[in-house]
Amino acid sequence: MDEGENEIFIAGHPCVVVDGVRMRYRVASSAASGVGAEESRSRFLRRALNKPHMVTVNALNELSLVVERGESVGIIGRNGSGKSTLMKIISGQSKPTSGAVYASSTPIMLGVNAALVPDLSGDQNVILGCLAMGMSRAEVDEKFSSIVELSGLEKSIHLPMKSYSSGMASRLRFAIAASVNPEILLVDEALNTGDAQFGDRSKLRMDELRQQAGCVFVVSHSLETINAMCTRVIWLDKGDLIMDGQPDLAIKAYQEFTRQLSKGNSISAATILENAKASLMPTEIRERSSRRVRI
Repeated sequence: MDEGENEIFIAGHPCVVVDGVRMRYRVASSAASGVGAEESRSRFLRRALNKPHMVTVNALNELSLVVERGESVGIIGRNGSGKSTLMKIISGQSKPTSGAVYASSTPIMLGVNAALVPDLSGDQNVILGCLAMGMSRAEVDEKFSSIVELSGLEKSIHLPMKSYSSGMASRLRFAIAASVNPEILLVDEALNTGDAQFGDRSKLRMDELRQQAGCVFVVSHSLETINAMCTRVIWLDKGDLIMDGQPDLAIKAYQEFTRQLSKGNSISAATILENAKASLMPTEIRERSSRRVRI
């Protein structure tokens, strides 16, 4: 950031501050937008001019969070709840419609797959991925063995990456992303590999990152993974923040919510959602004169 810009004052030792972030976007829809003669003429004109009917999608409603150093934050919710949208905003891949995100350092998104090449071998992709994240060749050589060990791909590291299963590829991406000792690491659905040994290794690595005064964000549909690896859980639903608290409490409420939905008890599910949201303590981002933290 430029000197003198985006200064906020916060008590504590935050790694990430999400300040009133909202994400909306316009997409084309094939659904009829209404009925009546006027609307029919409007649809006819749009088709004649080859202009699709556009609708607004609220991917993420206004949301504020403060994540301290040493926290591992799990993000849970149904498909379309806003989990990946929030991760992309925190990582800087997407710019929010309103609000801002402040970070103590550049967040590293577990997803160097844009730099990886399927036709190259695993070891070549380790080098390529690390260089893409800013390492020198000497740093890559120094960390190469530990990356391969964490991935568990010792016997396959010299094979083309296109021959890997999705789990093997995910393990390699995690090992590469976690090798840079990021202060802020974001993991999106990369730990659901079905490999118990890798799960243990990745948890140990994430514990190390937190102990190094960093923070970790994890998105996963595996509630077992979230419960084992996270110190805090955020539950999102249809772009709304529903719960923010202890993993066991948030996961239990979410499981009961989805159980009621699966049984067709929409009223019971809605009650769980409303009660959880009503007990949520909103986060206020405001100036504190006692301590200035510029992030």
